[in-house]
Amino acid sequence: MTKMSKASDNRRPAKGGEFERFSLVFRIQHIGLFVGVIILIVTGLPLKYPEAALSEYFFRLIGGIAVSGIVHRVGASLLIAVGVFHMCYIAFTREGRLQFRHLFPRIKDVTDVFANLKYFFGFSKNGARFGRFSYLEKFDYWAVYWGMVIMIGTGLMLWFAGKVIALLPKFWIDVAREAHSDEALLATLAIIIWHFYNVHFNPEHFPMNTVWLNGKLSEDEMKRHHPLEHEELTGEEAEEEQ
Repeated sequence: MTKMSKASDNRRPAKGGEFERFSLVFRIQHIGLFVGVIILIVTGLPLKYPEAALSEYFFRLIGGIAVSGIVHRVGASLLIAVGVFHMCYIAFTREGRLQFRHLFPRIKDVTDVFANLKYFFGFSKNGARFGRFSYLEKFDYWAVYWGMVIMIGTGLMLWFAGKVIALLPKFWIDVAREAHSDEALLATLAIIIWHFYNVHFNPEHFPMNTVWLNGKLSEDEMKRHHPLEHEELTGEEAEEEQ
């Protein structure tokens, strides 16, 4: 029998019940993040391509480029608030520190990549077995983390360009504008192509994975997607496909 983590005992349900995947605090952060990001994407892309016909229609609909800029800053403020809250969450709460430790990259993530490659190409009967977070989920998290650093940093430079120019040469504003614009496009493509498919649009969950709303996974989902965590929480070893 596998030793159960004392930090996770309160997440163990009755046999056959649902497992708590994400707490309410974690889900609220996620909702704040994606609402802010959606606002930024919807208002930011027309600002990046203002001469496009769709952008011109959007500006007429919303009331002009100036209004789009104001709404864009509202989305930016929400993103900053979520970022600050999340830093406090992982620094000052027990749950946050535990989640962060689980999300930290490890050697096992590298071996899991190769285990899955062997499975995908038919050289192994079983793929990688994941714990709390897979390497795909960790990539999602750290991509957002790094993206927020770039987007918030460069966004603040553009927001307060007058004060920045008083301290730094103008080319820093040009660099910030290009970095902000290109990272925004990269983030948009990553969210639509990578995150939405892996989490919502794949055949298992289409049209939506409801874990972001209720924070729950069934026991079957835990056994299939997070077998090592299931073993940790229940002490039961999951059977591998033969």
